[in-house]
Amino acid sequence: MRKFIPLLFVFLLSSSVFSQQTKDTLTLPEKFDKIYRTSSSYQEYKVVRKTRFQDLKKQVLDSLNSLKSELKSKEQRITIQKDSIAETKKVLEILDGELKQTIAQKNGIKIFGIEILKSTYNMIVWGLIILLLALLLYFVYRFKNSNIVTTEAKAELSNLEEEFALHKKKSLEREQKLRRQLQDEINKQRGV
Repeated sequence: MRKFIPLLFVFLLSSSVFSQQTKDTLTLPEKFDKIYRTSSSYQEYKVVRKTRFQDLKKQVLDSLNSLKSELKSKEQRITIQKDSIAETKKVLEILDGELKQTIAQKNGIKIFGIEILKSTYNMIVWGLIILLLALLLYFVYRFKNSNIVTTEAKAELSNLEEEFALHKKKSLEREQKLRRQLQDEINKQRGV
């Protein structure tokens, strides 16, 4: 049984050590309250065991160190994110410039090296089309008038040619008649 008591004592001690390690889920204010409650009092002072104080100090320092490391990692993350944001802004500015340039190119047309807006280009093209149509209509009108005049002139010319041919024929007949008469007179004058 005597062998059993030290074994039991070691078992209880080890269980209390393991239980303290697993109960480490308390927050710092709760740990301070626990030490205050479990400490003994002397007059108006509280007496804290050195081991508990050292444990608390270690836990506080561990908490502070973990918070510092967490703070550093978050600061690094913030710095990385700021750099990323700055890079993203630069890329955004470049893309915005390219977008404006692309929109300007889309809305414009280069003619002879001059950049012209599509709306201006459309107005110029439609103006030229309307001008060409007006010129076409004018020339068609002039052609019809000229054609009418030419047709009338041809008709008059053919009439004149017919009249001239008729006149020529009549003149020829008259001349022939006159020659016959002249010949008859000459014949009468000779044969008389």
